[in-house]
Amino acid sequence: MIELKVDVDPAEVGFDAERLRRIDRHFDRYLEKNLLPGYLAVVTRNGKVAHVAANGQRDIEAGLPVETDTIWRIFSMTKPVTSVAAMMLVEEGLIDLNDPIARWLPEFAEPRVFTGGSFVRMATEAATEPIRLWHLLSHTAGLTYGFHRTHPVDAVYREAGFDWSTPPGLDLASVSEAVARQPLLFQPGTEWNYSVATDVLGRLVEVVSGQSLDTFFAERIFTPLGMNETGFQAGSDVLDRLAALYVPHPRTKAPLRHDEMGSVGRVVPSCFSGGGGLVSTAGDYHRFTQMLLRGGELDGVRLLSPRTVQLMASNHLPGGVDLEEYGRGSFSEAPYHGFGFGLGFSVLQDPVKAKTPASEGEFAWGGAASTAFWVDPDEDITVLFFTQLLPSSSYPIRVELRQLVYQALVG
Repeated sequence: MIELKVDVDPAEVGFDAERLRRIDRHFDRYLEKNLLPGYLAVVTRNGKVAHVAANGQRDIEAGLPVETDTIWRIFSMTKPVTSVAAMMLVEEGLIDLNDPIARWLPEFAEPRVFTGGSFVRMATEAATEPIRLWHLLSHTAGLTYGFHRTHPVDAVYREAGFDWSTPPGLDLASVSEAVARQPLLFQPGTEWNYSVATDVLGRLVEVVSGQSLDTFFAERIFTPLGMNETGFQAGSDVLDRLAALYVPHPRTKAPLRHDEMGSVGRVVPSCFSGGGGLVSTAGDYHRFTQMLLRGGELDGVRLLSPRTVQLMASNHLPGGVDLEEYGRGSFSEAPYHGFGFGLGFSVLQDPVKAKTPASEGEFAWGGAASTAFWVDPDEDITVLFFTQLLPSSSYPIRVELRQLVYQALVG
């Protein structure tokens, strides 16, 4: 277990300690209003932990508090891990960003694209461009999520069992085949839409590497980085540290236990979801973000080259546009104005347009249960936030947290 604690005087790394405590006071107000079960926030600079804020319950019914070693369902914060795995294979020359994925996943050889109609009667046409690796990494493949509920293709996904999770009982290979049978929202590379693309990417990692995704993660990423409490299932000896999952009560907004999706992390899943299946601790994910901040290396272990990390953290939307211009206005884990998208992360392009004091070049993502992280290479900062409230659109936690962190940065 990685011990997570403050290991530097905030003033030594340019933070005002009293201003950092505004983070605690702000999210304590969420607890006082009974809007969150509990929370944990971590702020680092120059590789040192400058502030840890924690309060509330990891399990309200059991009366168990949030602690620094609490295990969290990180849902879509799994996506950057899968993206790193794919880019490790790119670095090894086993696959190229421009390669059609059908070379390894033949089920995607002849995708069809929605052109009109309804869920009941839908018109499609052949794709004019193959789905390529960079399309999966950048969510420009034309895939979607059933939970968006904004398009007839979303309804087709729900009918096929894709809503907040993958269809029950299917392994990752079968999930990829099921996704390939659905029509695309748009021609590959022409728009951005948050999607199951990273689940397909996880299957691609399996085929190219010859390893199951859980094995690849464990052997190539988690063990080398010392992330010993991250995986697709919490160990039976630490299940009491796994936080319970909640949703807002439809009337009072109080945290309401949601054990159906709360089963994530408690049992071995049939599908190793590269898009959302991991559980982790703040200490473990801190090491992952430090590896990214350090250009792919941490404590003598190098997963990626600095140039690869820089490429991943660059905006890959054509013409350098932001998500507001190129994306569809559906649920995602980042704002749209001023943010582009790289290979696995949102990328802050224009802080003024985004109305944030954060730094240009910050890259980030979050998870459906309101978890979040970002990496700021310009200021040598990483920030983590954990709670277990689904969905992440319930409250503007990420926008508020950015403001709270940067108002405390004084040097």
